[in-house]
Amino acid sequence: MEIVNLNSENFKQEVLEESKTVLIDFWAEWCMPCKMMAPVVDEIAKEKEADLKVAKVNIDENEDLAMEYNVMSIPTFIIIKQGKEVARTIGVQAKEEILKLL
Repeated sequence: MEIVNLNSENFKQEVLEESKTVLIDFWAEWCMPCKMMAPVVDEIAKEKEADLKVAKVNIDENEDLAMEYNVMSIPTFIIIKQGKEVARTIGVQAKEEILKLL
């Protein structure tokens, strides 16, 4: 299980050209709700690694990606299938709620 750290350089290859569904976690180091969600994101990555890629975007280091995807508050979770956003949720979520989006 590998969680990919996304940036402007690898985003196209890791997300838009990926054949698997991608769950992106937009987060920041200073965000307590983001830290609360980290173990949940890790669990999903482990359990679904066969058919899901899990990736993270640190919004402080990648403001361009946060702006491109209109991320106004964090954590924001975006699901991308075949290069297109298909679902989004914001804030602390139960693992089951995120899995429902997939």
